[in-house]
Amino acid sequence: QVQLVESGGGLVQPGGSLRLSCVASGSISSIDHMGWYRQAPGLQRELVASISLDENTHYADSVKGRFTISRDNAKNTVYLQMNSLKPEDTAIYNCHANLMPAGKFYYWDYWGQGTQVTVSS
Repeated sequence: QVQLVESGGGLVQPGGSLRLSCVASGSISSIDHMGWYRQAPGLQRELVASISLDENTHYADSVKGRFTISRDNAKNTVYLQMNSLKPEDTAIYNCHANLMPAGKFYYWDYWGQGTQVTVSS
């Protein structure tokens, strides 16, 4: 079964940094775009950053200049480097990938279970 597993979340003080990782495992033919979403309690889920196959990136205005998304296709992994963290960055962060499972002929959306990021002094 295809799975996305995030890691790297935790508690950090304002101004600190965290690096999130998401590994896609299982039988996968190809992975198209990947991204990170976040959701705080009572708020809408929002796209934080995304990265395409040709490594074009998109960032939410709130994280531009502070976060960097990258991918390692050989490892089926996407990263989110988060610097200058603010309390408003506190949320559950979910990894997303649009991929084609081995033996299939269509791309589909997969989601990780989420990792908690808490920014507090």
